[in-house]
Amino acid sequence: MSIDRSRVGVVDVGSNSVRLVVFDGISRSPAYFYNEKVLCGLGAGLAESGCLNPEGRVRALGALRRFAALMKGFGAGALTGVATAAVREASDGPEFVSEVLQETGIELQVISGVEEAAFSAKGVLLGWPKANGLVCDIGGASMELARLQDGVIGACGTSPLGPLKLQDYDGNVDAQIAREVRSLLNEVGSKAGHLFLVGGSWRAVARLDMSRRGYPFKVLHEYRLSAAQIRETVDWIAAQSAEELEARTNTSKERLALVPMAARVMTGLLKALEPEEVIISSYGLREGMLHEQMPLSTRGLDPLTEACRQMEATSARFPGFGQVLFEWLRPLYPDVAAERRRLILAACLLHDTSWQAHPDYRAIMCFEAVTRANLGGVDHAGRMFLGLAILSRYKNSGVTSLGEGMMALLTDDEINDAVSLGKAMRLGAMVSGAQADLLDKATLARTSDSLELTLEGPALALNGEVVEKRLESLARAMRLEARLRY
Repeated sequence: MSIDRSRVGVVDVGSNSVRLVVFDGISRSPAYFYNEKVLCGLGAGLAESGCLNPEGRVRALGALRRFAALMKGFGAGALTGVATAAVREASDGPEFVSEVLQETGIELQVISGVEEAAFSAKGVLLGWPKANGLVCDIGGASMELARLQDGVIGACGTSPLGPLKLQDYDGNVDAQIAREVRSLLNEVGSKAGHLFLVGGSWRAVARLDMSRRGYPFKVLHEYRLSAAQIRETVDWIAAQSAEELEARTNTSKERLALVPMAARVMTGLLKALEPEEVIISSYGLREGMLHEQMPLSTRGLDPLTEACRQMEATSARFPGFGQVLFEWLRPLYPDVAAERRRLILAACLLHDTSWQAHPDYRAIMCFEAVTRANLGGVDHAGRMFLGLAILSRYKNSGVTSLGEGMMALLTDDEINDAVSLGKAMRLGAMVSGAQADLLDKATLARTSDSLELTLEGPALALNGEVVEKRLESLARAMRLEARLRY
């Protein structure tokens, strides 16, 4: 089988989980070709024994044999393997690394805690290129912090605040957490602003928060909470039984077993930091290793628009038309802010990516596809704006059927703007049949009181009832008078 050098595999041997992630190329927005994890618990009992958990070691080696075989079948090229806290601290860690190499051919790089913190920060930069704040990555046997300032990684530090290790601690756990947090903050600084959370235990806490609050989206990446909200949730977790927590989420029992201790760590962290906002990042160490391999020119690209361009290239009928449509619509948005402009561009790139869906269900399927897509660089309100715009591109009504919870993510003005954008995309795609040369002869203009569509040259033949109907619909949404000129 020929090897695809654009496919990149990362094996991450952590204190609790062993994972294989295969990225489909070194792209600005990570495309997950394959993702598998096994919760082995390598670090269980490490504090007491000084060695890797024997059962976890057997399970981890079995998982790594499987991963090596899968990689051969995938025809992937580059494979990078890293091991973190449990392997670097265990007395038999070097022996385990040698055994893995001999049995599987996977060469594990045992990274330091500071290196682990830096890789996690690079993962966050994959989603937030200009991020400011602290990155907190919690694993089974350690917790790392890294400072970000305008997209640049600053001070990094590590601590033994992993739930697996804390469970073995013989003493006042909360006092130990407080001491370790103070020591860690002395290394990296105590001002957080934004606190980016990385790691399976933090994601499990976020899922429980979503369930507790009845949150309408289930996308973890870019989920945002105030310090007060997450404090309420960790207090709530402390009052729940294991069975009650399990009933709230599809998180595995092995992961949920660590959540109460992780919640205690979060309590100590919040007391010391008092962050303005807490943000969940699905990108971490593994994505940071992908970021490490990217050319500088790729790192500087917008993760949202690059992901949308990739989706258009692989799924749209006429790849490239989205950019043309965006330029055609620009007269409607002469003074739009930069953040809204990139959402408009993203919507135009995505507007035709679900064309193969059944017409009766296309609108809602487009909405669900966009709001649940693997997109970086966009918050939940932005996802909702994109989804609503794409839904309105295919359907004139039905916005209210989405439910109050989802609609509450946007203001009334934002809802109207998204609906208007959808109608504008529908007009552009309809009048030209998504043909760039024809759209160039159908000019859209906006005045203080009117919306004008001028057809000339080859576009004159495109005039018809459907064009007039779409123009009228858009004009009403924008509270303007429709005028068709030819």
